[in-house]
Amino acid sequence: MPNVIFSQSSGLADSIFGKSQAPIKAIIEQGVEAFREQSMIDKIFYMDKTTNFAEVYTSETSLGDFADVGENGSYPETGMREGYSITIEPTTWKSSFAATQEMVEDAKIGKIKSRANIFTTSYNRTREKFAAALLAGGVGNSVSFNSKTYSTKSADGVSLFHDEHPSITDDSFTQSNRFTNAFSLEVMDAMQEAMQDFRDDDGNLLNVAPDTIVIPNSAPLKRAVLEAIGSELDPNSASNAANFQMGLWNVLVWNYLPKTLGGEPYFLMLDSKFNSDYMCLPWLDRLPLTVRSDIDPETDANIWRGRARFGAGFNNWRAIAICGAGIENGTVLVVDEGDVDDADDAVDAEPDGGDGN
Repeated sequence: MPNVIFSQSSGLADSIFGKSQAPIKAIIEQGVEAFREQSMIDKIFYMDKTTNFAEVYTSETSLGDFADVGENGSYPETGMREGYSITIEPTTWKSSFAATQEMVEDAKIGKIKSRANIFTTSYNRTREKFAAALLAGGVGNSVSFNSKTYSTKSADGVSLFHDEHPSITDDSFTQSNRFTNAFSLEVMDAMQEAMQDFRDDDGNLLNVAPDTIVIPNSAPLKRAVLEAIGSELDPNSASNAANFQMGLWNVLVWNYLPKTLGGEPYFLMLDSKFNSDYMCLPWLDRLPLTVRSDIDPETDANIWRGRARFGAGFNNWRAIAICGAGIENGTVLVVDEGDVDDADDAVDAEPDGGDGN
């Protein structure tokens, strides 16, 4: 499906505006393509398309374990069941701009191109801001964007980032992907471990392996994160211990995310493969940017109208987690730095008789 669809009114190519049609079309099309190369949406969300008014996303529990049935034993009956589900309905987004007849008559092509560029930037920026608002708004049940309210609940009925995600098969079993800690290498280790221990609704290990760190455009946080993962040696160890986090991460700095939540820095961890395999954070494109050009009979202006249909939501929370000192009602990660220091001391210590005497 093309990224931009163009149409024009009958006879427009024969008017004085005909000469400006091709340049404007090229500017809009190239602007959309150029912006999407730097967009974070397809790096964080699961990108999907539809020809329907809405799509339903769900998950399934794991199949039970194989059983040792002995020689000539019968096959045990194991099964799986559908998990929570969510319906995402794309909504309609519109904008327009005008190139006046006077602009064309006076050969103000530069002004026309400028307006086309602004139009394209507006479309791309809207998508980016909407996606970032949904993601950051995942600490609550909904978010307001351009005077409208959108749900930020995952399929299980609680916020995307929650300390008690319920199980559809066991009322007593809950899990958390919402953590209240300031960033440090040890906190990152503990959060990675917590995500690697995520289970399905039946309590089966899912092999979640976070590979992406998402942060806002905050200079101190960027430095802290890159220092934590960019050194071959553990920056907190005096014994030159290896830093096993080096080379494991793709860091995404998203300018459209708020710099703080609860007044404090925060970061997110994402398993991009799990997100893709399980359609965890779906972004649904129903209609690409469709641009129509015609002449306003009252003003003789060349009106360019853009329309698109897209939407997003959260299906399976297990692909992503959030952590920050300002995150309220989050699970506090257990970080026992003393044990790490003791382990280093034990490695460094020379046992009695170690010199052979």
